[in-house]
Amino acid sequence: MKLPENTLKKALMAGQVQYGLWLASGSPVLAEIAGGVGFDWCLIDGEHGPNMIPDILPQLQALEAAGTQAVVRIASAEVWMVKQVLDLGCQTVLVPMVDDEEKADEMARAMRYPPDGIRGMGAVLARASRYGAIADYPHAANAEVCLLVQAESAKAVDNIDAIAATEGVDGVFVGPADLSADMGYPGQPDHPDVEAAIDHLIKRTVAAGKIAGIITFDDTRFAEYAAKGVTFLGVGGDTALLGATLRGLIQRARQ
Repeated sequence: MKLPENTLKKALMAGQVQYGLWLASGSPVLAEIAGGVGFDWCLIDGEHGPNMIPDILPQLQALEAAGTQAVVRIASAEVWMVKQVLDLGCQTVLVPMVDDEEKADEMARAMRYPPDGIRGMGAVLARASRYGAIADYPHAANAEVCLLVQAESAKAVDNIDAIAATEGVDGVFVGPADLSADMGYPGQPDHPDVEAAIDHLIKRTVAAGKIAGIITFDDTRFAEYAAKGVTFLGVGGDTALLGATLRGLIQRARQ
């Protein structure tokens, strides 16, 4: 058996905008539905969603069956968390709260086997190698993994050039909500100072030749971000969309 190609990474590296959906519900059913809609990727959120390792696995299986690329956001920038989701078979990982080059480098090394990194051997026991069916997995895996780190603090803004230049970091994802809070404007991601910081992060990431990412629930801004060079573009979330739809439904029914 051959290791699957990370077609999401390939498309992003080619500069093609890839549209995706956040999965925060922990539901394999919603993952299956979203996977069949036509998104380029769906992200299983292990930071703010109720997703532990046993919850992530069936969602990965549902997305694979639907033919949609899966991304996993781990809960924190920890080496052991990277290892667990990689061994589940996830090839693209989003790491929150990466503020400097040192943390970016640690995460890049966690993604890869020696001599390029520090990822622990043992995937022969895991889904990543299809439980040993992909015999050359340790030799082929490094080329297919994709690391996106989140810049979501004033410190990350200051360090963006060093973060983006870190070898093994494939892209930088802007987290508008946490960035606005850290800058002193909680709940105001559209504040002019925050908007300026977001634009700076995107511009410097693109200048470094890396993948730029962001999420927005405002569909009037999709084209704007794409024009600025964002290619990893989150356009909504399952729980937010479901909640809005259900609230609208009961309001219409009561009218």
